This record gives sequence, structure tokens and C-alpha cells, in this order.
Amino acid sequence: MEKHKEDQRAHVGLCADCVNACIVESDRGTVFWRCELSARDPRFPKYPRLPVRECSGYEKSEDSG
Repeated sequence: MEKHKEDQRAHVGLCADCVNACIVESDRGTVFWRCELSARDPRFPKYPRLPVRECSGYEKSEDSG
């Protein structure tokens, strides 16, 4: 895993390489990680508290290496 991805994984946790995660940037430049599973399953928070260390909805992205 490259250095940037390691740093991101340490800060964000599982969301950093999950297929269900979406990065949202506000007009002020603040970055949020949104869980797409929250749209169809209330067990998942829309914006989870980071870093996420455990998640039953985690699916590793194929392009995450």
C-alpha cells in the first residue's frame, strides 16, 4: 500500500477503501465520508464517526490494491 493510502487508512479507517464509501467535499473545502449503505439500511450512519475500525457493511474496493 502506498504511503498516501496508509495515511488515509489511519485517519479514516475502513471507509478509505470501501466500495460503499463516498467522499463529499463542502463548498468550504471540508471533506466528509458518506456511507452509501445508509440510504437503504438504517443500521449505517450517513456520516460515520472516523476512523471506522469495524463495519458489517465493509466491502474492499477492487481498485484499492
